Amino acid sequence: MAQQGTINVTTDNIFPIIKQFLYSDQEIFLRELISNAVDATQKRKMLAQLGEVGEITDTPQVEVILDEAEGTMTIRDAGIGMTAEEIDKYINQIAFSGATDFLEKYKDADAKQAIIGHFGLGFYSAFMVADRVDIVTLSQREGSQAVKWSCDGSPNFSLEDIDKETAGTDIVLHISDDAKEYLAQERIREILNTYCKFMPVEIVQGTKSEYVDDPEGATDEDGKVKKVSVDVPFVVNKTEPAWTKKPADLSDEDYQEFYRDLYPMNFEDPLFHIHLNVDFPFNLTGILYFPKLKKQMDLQKNRIHLYSNQVFITDNVENIVPDFLTLLHGVIDSPDIPLNVSRSYLQEDANVKKISGHISKKVSDKLAQMFKKDREAFEAQWDDLRVFVEYGMLTDEKFAERAQKFFLYKDTTGKCHTHEELMAVVGDTQKDKHGKVVLPYTPHAEGQHSFVKEATERGYTVLVMDGPLAAHVVGKLEQTHTDIQFKRVDADIAEKLIEKDEELSSALDEKQEETLKPILEGAFPGEATYKVQFAAMSPTSAPLVITQSEFMRRMKEQQAVGGGGFQMFGDMPDSYEVTVNANHPLATTLLHETDDAKRAALAKQAANLARLSQGLLEGEELTAFIQDGFAQLQGA
Repeated sequence: MAQQGTINVTTDNIFPIIKQFLYSDQEIFLRELISNAVDATQKRKMLAQLGEVGEITDTPQVEVILDEAEGTMTIRDAGIGMTAEEIDKYINQIAFSGATDFLEKYKDADAKQAIIGHFGLGFYSAFMVADRVDIVTLSQREGSQAVKWSCDGSPNFSLEDIDKETAGTDIVLHISDDAKEYLAQERIREILNTYCKFMPVEIVQGTKSEYVDDPEGATDEDGKVKKVSVDVPFVVNKTEPAWTKKPADLSDEDYQEFYRDLYPMNFEDPLFHIHLNVDFPFNLTGILYFPKLKKQMDLQKNRIHLYSNQVFITDNVENIVPDFLTLLHGVIDSPDIPLNVSRSYLQEDANVKKISGHISKKVSDKLAQMFKKDREAFEAQWDDLRVFVEYGMLTDEKFAERAQKFFLYKDTTGKCHTHEELMAVVGDTQKDKHGKVVLPYTPHAEGQHSFVKEATERGYTVLVMDGPLAAHVVGKLEQTHTDIQFKRVDADIAEKLIEKDEELSSALDEKQEETLKPILEGAFPGEATYKVQFAAMSPTSAPLVITQSEFMRRMKEQQAVGGGGFQMFGDMPDSYEVTVNANHPLATTLLHETDDAKRAALAKQAANLARLSQGLLEGEELTAFIQDGFAQLQGA
C-alpha cells in the first residue's frame, strides 16, 4: 500500500511559482538534476573508501535517457541512493516563509535564479518541464528497501516500496506538452554541452554507432575481418579538464587543446595562459588565456566561464571580475562561489571580491615575470597586449600601480622604452621652458608623416599612441607622472610643440600680417572654424600648417569611447588653428601680388593643400581641386 502525504510547504502550490519565476531559465532544470546525480555518485565513492558501502567495480556514470514515445526523460545514477526516510527528509520537508513574502522578495528579474539555491529547490526545478516526476531509488547501504516517490505537480505525493535490482536513483520526468523540446536528443546535447561539459562524473546521453571487428571473426572476400556496427554510450563531458590538473602535468599542447575545447570556432591560438591554483584563503582553480587583441577591444565579454566544482554557473562575469579581465578567455572555478545565486549577490559576495582581486594580481605578476624573463619576446607581443594593459590601468588602480613594471612606450622607430628609460632618452631636449618633459605622440605615424618628420628632425622622440583608449591613457599617464605632458604631433607647429625660450625673427611686421590675414581667412570655408595666426618658422617649413588644440581634440576622443570630457565637446564643431609661416616665400608673394583675383586663387590653392595634408579636403571641394590640378597640367 503506497503512503500518501502532503509536501510540507506553506504556499498553496509551490509549482506554479517555480514555473513563473524560473521560466526564463527553464533549461537549468537539467543542470540541477545532473548536479544532484553527480553529488550522489561522488558521495557513494567517498563512503566506499570509508568501507560504509560496497566497493565500486564499474565506471561511475550519470545517464540521460530520452523516450519520445513515452514522453519521459530519465536521469539515472548509480550513486548512494535514498531510503524512504531520506526522501521524506530531503524531498518532502521544504519550508517556505509564505507565498506573499516569497513573491515580494523574488519579484525582480535578477533574483529569479537565486531561489533555487536559496531554498534547496534543485530537484523541484524538474517541475518547470514535467507534469509528473517519479523518484525510483535504492540506497547503497546494505539491507535497504527500494522505494518510488511520485508527485503530479501538486503538494500531494505518494511513496511506495518497490523492487529494484541495482542501487542508485532514477529521476523520471513525464515531460509536459509545452516542453516537448526536451525530448529531442540535439536539444539535450546542447544543454549538456553548456552546463555539464566538464562535470567530474561521466555524463552519458543515449548511444552512438561505432564499427568494430566482427567478434565471431567473419571475413570478407579478401580475408579481412568484417566490421559490424555496435551501439556504445555517448559520453558528453570530460571529467578531468585541464584546470583540475597540476601545471607540471600539462604540456603546451594540452593547454592549446583545452582552449580549442572551450572555443571550437576560434581559429586563432592565444598568446599565452595563466594557470590559477589557490587553496588559501579561498579555493580557486582555472586557466586564463590572453587572446590577440591587436588595437581593438573585443566587446564580447562572455569568454570567461565561471564554474563551481566543475558545474557551469555563467559566462557573464562582467562586474564579477575586474572589467579589464573580461577581455580574457578561459575558466575560473571556485567552490566558494555559490552555484545558484543572482548576479547582484555575486557582486557583493566577499569571496567573489577576494577572488577578483587575486586574479588581477596573478595577471599583473605574470606579465611582470614575462617582461623580466624575456624582454625581447615580451616586446614582440606588446602590440597584442597593449590594449589589455591599458584597459587594466584605466579601470583597476592596483593593476595600474603594478603595470608600471612592464608598461612600454613605443616610438616611431619601433623601439620600446620603460618610463625610466624614456626619461633618460629624451633628457633635457624635450623639457619645455617650465621644466616639464613634453612627449610628442602620433596615432598614425604614416598618416602624420610630415609632423613626425618635423619633430624628429628637431631631435624629439615621437611615441606611437594609437588604439581606442589612447586619449584616456595619455591622461592617466600624466596623472601618474606629473612631470610629463603628452602632446600630439599635430597639436602645434614644430617650433611650438615644445615651448623654449629662443624664438626666430619674423620677416613680417604687424601691419603686413594684418594685410594678409583676411586674404588667408577667406581661403578657408566657413563650415568649420579656422583661426588664422602667424608665427616665425623656418623658411623651409610648410607655408601653412593646420593643427588642432590638444585639449579640445583629447576631450572629444575621450568622449567618443566613453568617459572623460563633457557633452559640450561632442556638440561643438571641430575647430582648427591655421599657422602661417611668416618666413616662407609664399607670405612675401601674397603680400606683393597686386592682382586681387590671382592673390585669392593662390591663397585658396595653399589653403586647399594644407587641408588636403590633414584629410580635411573632401567631397565636392576635393573633386574640384583635383580637376583644377589636371587642367593646369594640360595647359602647361
